[in-house]
Formats: sequence, structure tokens, C-alpha cells
Amino acid sequence: MNTLANKELLQRIYAALADGDSRLFLESLADDFRWVITGSNSWSHTYEGKHAVMTGLVAVLRTKLEGRMRVSAERLIAEGDHVAVQARGNNVTRGGVPYANSYCNIFTLRDGKIVEMVEYMDSDLALRVLGEPVAEPA
Repeated sequence: MNTLANKELLQRIYAALADGDSRLFLESLADDFRWVITGSNSWSHTYEGKHAVMTGLVAVLRTKLEGRMRVSAERLIAEGDHVAVQARGNNVTRGGVPYANSYCNIFTLRDGKIVEMVEYMDSDLALRVLGEPVAEPA
């Protein structure tokens, strides 16, 4: 895919994510996808593989957030196989606390699939609002 196609894919993904629909995002992940969350606290981690993302991150977020996770793109910049997305979350915890983190996500794409995402966020906000990144008992 070229720069424009990569940017358009991420635009469609974030339009869906803004409505709480993560299907296109998940379908666009390569099986060997890597998600790197930068920072220096317990939310900072590298998830290797789509399965690890689903079980180690997405499942945990589902225990902490009310409803579907919503994230809107504010700016997209693309060059070749890389797309940078400045985004803002619009979420609420199960305890009713607003969680509206700011993100800069750098995506690497190959053959129409996302192979890597490096996420920069306010990891202190994540820790303060969401707590430790472990699944809470149901």
C-alpha cells in the first residue's frame, strides 16, 4: 500500500473507534503485531502478537472502562509505511471517573496490515485513573 492508502485506512479505523467500534482496528492487525506503550510505569509494556494484545491489554481495559473504548483522531500525518495519529480518548471508568487521555500513536503498516504501534500517552494519568493494569475480579 502507498502513503495515501495507509493514511485512509487509519482514518477509517479512527472514525470507527470514535463511535466505539474496534472491529476494523482489530481486523487490520497483523498476527505478529507489536504494541509498544512507552513510559516508565506499570502501563508501559510491549505486547508481542495480536493474541497478547487481546489477552494482555484489551481484556484488562474492558474490565476498567464502562462500555466500548472510544478514541478520536485529531491529526494524521503519513509518510510511506508510517502513519502518526494524534488522538484523544473519550471514556469513563466503571467507577464513573472520566478518562480522556491524549495519545500520539506511530503506526507501521505492511501489505495493508498494521505490524507495529508505538503509543505515547500520559501514563501517569492512566495509572491514577485506571489503577494498575491487571484484571479486576468480576
